[in-house]
Amino acid sequence: MNTKGKEFDVSESINAQLPFFSCRNNVFDRDIQKDIQRYIYCKELGISPYNGSYGEQPAMWIDTFFIIKSSFAKKESSQINKIKDKKV
Repeated sequence: MNTKGKEFDVSESINAQLPFFSCRNNVFDRDIQKDIQRYIYCKELGISPYNGSYGEQPAMWIDTFFIIKSSFAKKESSQINKIKDKKV
């Protein structure tokens, strides 16, 4: 089955349409920036953001962690694809 061109990514769609509805500066806030900083710090140093094991981490942080991780992976994949397209 050929599914090329039929993928739909909600986050990419929102990102593409955002300028039509709001200034990007109004969407980003300090709490989100702090979560991203915490994610990067923990990833780089290999430590938990809060005391305890995985089961003791706040559920909200675990959800946030996976959203940030997914977003960074999509951005990295997009950048890699742009570089590949330029080389061709």
